[in-house]
Amino acid sequence: MKRGGTTYQEEEPQNPFALSIGDLMAALLLIFILLLSSTLLRLQDEFENKTQIAERYTAIKEDIYNQLMIEFKEDLEKWNAYIDPDELIFRFKEPDILFGINQYKVKPEFEAILKEFFPRYITVLSKPEFKENIEEIRIEGHTDNSGSYFHNMELSQNRTRSVLTYVLENTLDENIDKNWVQLNLTANGLSYSKPIADNETEFGRSLNRRVEFRIRTNAEKQIDEILKINLNE
Repeated sequence: MKRGGTTYQEEEPQNPFALSIGDLMAALLLIFILLLSSTLLRLQDEFENKTQIAERYTAIKEDIYNQLMIEFKEDLEKWNAYIDPDELIFRFKEPDILFGINQYKVKPEFEAILKEFFPRYITVLSKPEFKENIEEIRIEGHTDNSGSYFHNMELSQNRTRSVLTYVLENTLDENIDKNWVQLNLTANGLSYSKPIADNETEFGRSLNRRVEFRIRTNAEKQIDEILKINLNE
């Protein structure tokens, strides 16, 4: 359009939604950044919690292992026993003195060992620095693969119950917190599901016929709880 020899361009009408859409996009971006930051902070906290629990668990395991070794280092050879530092397993490896063939009654030789072993073992585990961190003390029975799995499951379960009954009824003195022991001690027969040697040889089968005392700390439970929470979120 011309006016007095001067050309004017008509102004295009403004989009009434242009500014509001831009503001909306900026707000959405801000919300996204805030959510991302919150998620990253939560993940960092969870990672730090898991790391702290893992470090604490490792330290407790090392302390328990060291205390058990100090207490039993002179006895391991004569009992043909072994302490696994990674799994906190006290393993009795001499099947001939544990039980008779296809029997679950504890032999007198093994009774004598348990009488000497168990109260000292519990005394170590019930020290104040360990006691509140013990979730479970598992008596585990293992067989070789001779016979059916189900027969050996029943046999190994009966054997661990015999061991549990014997140590509770015959080895605990008045200085030991019997209630704590009863609440934390369990018997678990595992048949031949967890061999530690080749069941195809007689020597391997003899190694697989064993009784173990395994310690489970509550650090593992805490990690499990964190994982459950994360999965449910």
